[in-house]
Amino acid sequence: MHYTDTHTHLDGEEFLNDLEAVVQRAKDAGCHRVLIPAIDRSSLESVPALCLRYPDYAFPMMGLHPEEVKADWHDVLSEMHESLLTNPSYIAIGEVGLDYYWSREFETEQLEVFEEQVRWSVEMQLPLVIHCRKAQNEMVAILRRYADKLPGGIFHCFTGNEQEARQLLDFPGFVLGIGGVSTFKKSHLPEVLPACVPLDRIVLETDSPYMAPVPLRGQRNEPAFIQHIIRRLAEAYGVSEEQICEVTESTVLRIFPRLAACQ
Repeated sequence: MHYTDTHTHLDGEEFLNDLEAVVQRAKDAGCHRVLIPAIDRSSLESVPALCLRYPDYAFPMMGLHPEEVKADWHDVLSEMHESLLTNPSYIAIGEVGLDYYWSREFETEQLEVFEEQVRWSVEMQLPLVIHCRKAQNEMVAILRRYADKLPGGIFHCFTGNEQEARQLLDFPGFVLGIGGVSTFKKSHLPEVLPACVPLDRIVLETDSPYMAPVPLRGQRNEPAFIQHIIRRLAEAYGVSEEQICEVTESTVLRIFPRLAACQ
C-alpha cells in the first residue's frame, strides 16, 4: 500500500534529532510522499530546505497560519508572496485560515490575511490548505466570494458533524483532511464520514507532530502512523485498506496538479 501524508510539519524542531529515522519509518510504512505546510516567517527557510533535502518525496506549501498573524503580518505576507512568485516548487497555499479557539485579539487581521491568501489561490490557481477552528461561518463567507474561481484544496483536520461536512463539500474541488482524531474513542467521524462524505472527497494526513492516532495517542505523531488512520477508515467505509489508499492517492493528484506533473 502507498499513501501520501498531505499535512506534516517535519520541518519543526520536534524532528531535529531524528528526521532521517522518521522519514525512513514513513517510507517503510508505505508513505511515498509528504506535503509540508508553512506557518510563519521561519517557514520561508525551513520548508524549502527540508524539501530540497528530500527531493521527490517532500513537497512545499507556503502560507501564513492564522495563529501566527501578529502585528508584522503585512511584512510576512509580502515575503511569502514573493517566495510564491519566484519559487515554482510550491504546490499549494497553506497552511492558511481562521482560528478563534484561543483568542480573538487579531480577529480582523486574520480575516484580512486569509482573504488575501484566498486571492493568491485564485490568481495563481494553486490549491488552498485551510485550517479553521471556531470560525467556519466566517471562513465560508469569505470562500463564497471566490467560489466560482477557486481551484480547490483541503479543509485540513476536519473533525465536524454532518452539517458542517456538507457545507464544506459544497465547494467543488475541496476535500476533507482526515487525521488521528478519526481514531479517538469520542470521535464521531467514523459515523459522519460514511453518512455524507464520498470516499473520493477525503485525503489522509497526520498534522504531525500533533494528534497521534490511537493506540499511539500522546506520543509525537509522524507520517508512519497513518496506518492506524487507514485501518479505521477502512472499517468505517466498509472497504479494504488498499482501496482507502488507492482512492485517496487519486484524490491527492487531482487536488494538486503540480504533484501530478511530477508523476
